Amino acid sequence: ARDLSGGEVQRTALARALVNSPQIVLADEPTGALDADLRDASADLLFDECRRRGAALLVVTHDPSVAARAARVLHLDGGHLTDATSART
Repeated sequence: ARDLSGGEVQRTALARALVNSPQIVLADEPTGALDADLRDASADLLFDECRRRGAALLVVTHDPSVAARAARVLHLDGGHLTDATSART
């Protein structure tokens, strides 16, 4: 067996997170080790599947393109949590 790359590990974790159709999915930097094309495909899959299944999705990310897919965005800065959703509309 060979070692998996960071991207392979992330894609495997994404599949494992969705396979049992959970009601809540927690995703910590789910696309951090992926190139732009795989990031977009993986984020689309994650958000679309959770939406289709009616599952709650909590994503922690530093990637604005991933955060932009969310219905609500919160920023944590200096220990302060602020709602950034209204700033986007």
